[in-house]
Amino acid sequence: MDDRAVVAATRQWVEKAVIGLNLCPFAKAVYIKNQVRFAVSRAPHLDGLLEDLDRELDFLAAADPGEVDTTLLIHPTLLPDFLDFNDFLQLAEAAVGEHKLEGVIQIASFHPAYQFEGTAPDDLGNFTNRAPFPILHLLREASIERAVAAFSEVETIYERNIETLKALGPAGWAALWAPPPKS
Repeated sequence: MDDRAVVAATRQWVEKAVIGLNLCPFAKAVYIKNQVRFAVSRAPHLDGLLEDLDRELDFLAAADPGEVDTTLLIHPTLLPDFLDFNDFLQLAEAAVGEHKLEGVIQIASFHPAYQFEGTAPDDLGNFTNRAPFPILHLLREASIERAVAAFSEVETIYERNIETLKALGPAGWAALWAPPPKS
């Protein structure tokens, strides 16, 4: 899969799941204003991915928030195992600190096999963080604070997402990704 196809699949996930199911009520505004940077890493190993993360942290920290508010760093082939990906997140968080960006940028994570601690692999709650590829979502803390201030019921997002996914069910989730019927 080339980079354009990786970005297209990620955009489809953002549009159909993140925005379409309203899993993140803050995503639509930055997405429609084209303030989301899609960066694809082709690093052959974890050190290379960390170097790509370093570049993206520096880029986002220096970028005008009106131009680029958030970054999705996508790696389509590295870290296919969720537990390995989850372990890698410690290194990613350490990189934020090494760049002296704690309190400025935070990382959210998404993975095709995302699994919250204490849940079964097929628990629909896991699908709130399931994406087509391993993704490190670099978020500006100031943007999160503004979004949270504008949304009065932040603490209900997680529960609402679980309810949405349970109502959708496994078949509904699969239908989101099915190609449209041919006419």
